[in-house]
Amino acid sequence: MQVDHVLVDARIATMAPDGDPYGSVADGAAAAVAIAGDRIAWVGPMADLPTGLGAARRTGLDGRWITPGLIDCHTHLVHGGDRAHEFELRLEGASYEELARAGGGILSTVRATRAASEADLLASALPRLDGLIAEGATTVEIKSGYGLSVADEVKMLRVARELGRVRPVTTRTTLLAAHALPPEFADDPEGYIDLCAGPILDAVAAEGLADAVDAFCDRIGFTAAQTARVFTAARARGLAIKLHAEQLSDQGGAALAAGMGALSADHLEYLDEAGAIAMARAGTVAVLLPGAFYFIRETRLPPVDLLRRLGVPIAISTDLNPGSSPLNSPLLAMNMACTLFRLTPAEALAGMTRHAATALGMGGDTGTIAPGRRADLAIWSIERPAELAYRIGFNPLYRRIWGGK
Repeated sequence: MQVDHVLVDARIATMAPDGDPYGSVADGAAAAVAIAGDRIAWVGPMADLPTGLGAARRTGLDGRWITPGLIDCHTHLVHGGDRAHEFELRLEGASYEELARAGGGILSTVRATRAASEADLLASALPRLDGLIAEGATTVEIKSGYGLSVADEVKMLRVARELGRVRPVTTRTTLLAAHALPPEFADDPEGYIDLCAGPILDAVAAEGLADAVDAFCDRIGFTAAQTARVFTAARARGLAIKLHAEQLSDQGGAALAAGMGALSADHLEYLDEAGAIAMARAGTVAVLLPGAFYFIRETRLPPVDLLRRLGVPIAISTDLNPGSSPLNSPLLAMNMACTLFRLTPAEALAGMTRHAATALGMGGDTGTIAPGRRADLAIWSIERPAELAYRIGFNPLYRRIWGGK
């Protein structure tokens, strides 16, 4: 077996769905991973390490843990400005919904994003992306949704694609034009949906800028019928679909998304049993976003026990955005998933690796450690994997490997 690099004297949490909750190799005893090019060639106990690997080099890890690289599967990383002033207003009593209806919220970020050039957006997004990479992220999803016009949605997605070219990270891009009504369509929601499902989608598809299409289906967003129109147009163009669903109210969005074959439904604080059953039947991933729950001081918990009982895969993400979740830490997102939503540390790590990959349509390529999978790995100076969700404000990342490098 010809390989380029072998990591030895490690402990490995493969996050494979069989075995213990972490998919540990050799019950956490000394193990190794062999890498050939950008792929994992072999993984197993040190005692079974094949002879004659022909590795160019070996790296001893002194018992450190290897996990799959973290996957942040729901972010709004590209945007202009910030909303720190609205944070102050909320602390004085204004609700997130009240600010949105008064022209703040998403629309305030729309104004800042429209005023920014592509170079401006790239420069402001890079530090945020670097923060995710520094905590072991190897794949990051990036949504548009703060342009709300043909030119500005295209501008955002061009920047999102460029981020994946200037940093060693895999980026997946999502068109979220159906995020809010822009001012010029304030009294014409159907006209704006026409724009989302037609000219915006056409322009994005023509440049190959999106891997998926998302929408915000809620009482301050779009109806299920309007969402279905956007999704029908997306599927006709061969694009995957995802949905912001049941964050502030139950609009039946999760059931709609599942019925249309969505990769994921995200937020889900107001998800009902019918929606969860539809997700389970369709294999639609539940992406929970504890940063938004925490930051807007939501009190209704997503139905985690129901999702577990039905076998719905649960992913975790930062929801990094300027208004409802300015959370730039995958590790803190995992801690919040445990402390706020009562996930186990193993569920949180699976939610930031294996299930997050499935939520992006990448489950066959990344998110677990196995031969043939992409060599996206994170190496941690920890004694047990639970530490990744246990510690607060501490980053134990020792080394990150992206595509074998």
